[in-house]
Amino acid sequence: MFNTHKFFILLVFLLSLISCNEIKSEKKEKIISEPEVSEIIEEDYELYKPGKAIKAVLILFGGYPEDAKDIEREFKILDIAKNNDIAVILSNYNQTLWLEEKNKIQLAKRLQEIIKNNKLPTENIVIGGFSSGGNVSLLISNYLLGMKHSNIKPKGVFIVDSPIDLAALYYSSEKNIKRNFSEVSVQESKWIIETLENAFGNPNNDITNYEENSVFTSRSKYISNLNNLKNTKIRLYTEPDTIWWKENRKADYDQLNSYYIKRLETQLKQSGFDHVALISTENKGYRANGDRHPHSWTIVDKIELVQWILE
Repeated sequence: MFNTHKFFILLVFLLSLISCNEIKSEKKEKIISEPEVSEIIEEDYELYKPGKAIKAVLILFGGYPEDAKDIEREFKILDIAKNNDIAVILSNYNQTLWLEEKNKIQLAKRLQEIIKNNKLPTENIVIGGFSSGGNVSLLISNYLLGMKHSNIKPKGVFIVDSPIDLAALYYSSEKNIKRNFSEVSVQESKWIIETLENAFGNPNNDITNYEENSVFTSRSKYISNLNNLKNTKIRLYTEPDTIWWKENRKADYDQLNSYYIKRLETQLKQSGFDHVALISTENKGYRANGDRHPHSWTIVDKIELVQWILE
């Protein structure tokens, strides 16, 4: 005699089994469809290379003294880049506020080797950096574009709250030491003055060496170190939180990187640089540990940056 109760239980079991298999199949398909990325870790850089056809290459330089791991922690762009088929090079090149000629030659050669050895496309390369890494990004991009034989011709370059005016940095450090408000600020300022004086002398006596090595010298409106970037798209990110700087460092507005970045934008536009954009943010600067700080990678909108790279 046919047992309807047992048949119903068997039917439920079979339907459940089919449903579970479909879910597993869907999960498997999702895993398979995830973009693949090759991680290449070398002594002086880390490369994250998509498995699909690469649409762009992003080269990042950290602030003093960030290495590749620090950039990865503070600027979480790898997943967004992966999903948009962008290769990312995180450089360990750091601990410098400027590039002398020999440094430019060495760094340009190394970047070309990295691109060639990893078979990366050269049609759309963008270089960017945070703090002193932004100085490096602008100076090396300008150098690469001025080279006759180079497989790297950056299409875009960006900085994130960088100390672009070394003479102004010297003057600001003098103020900080005299003010003697923040121990962190005073110690950093003493180091800056010693470093700059050893390299270039005192700008109050002669500003020439500062002009020759800085991204920008606002006192003399000197921008010759960026001449090759005239037709390159440039972004200048900064967060001019004057209240935070006043409360935490007693710093005046004309001591902030934001002040000189704004002046650079004005000078570049007046000089015929038609692809420059100043991106000034509010309350976006936070370190990876959650600390509020306007001088941070996080002032950059990563999704919007990727869209700009792919334009």
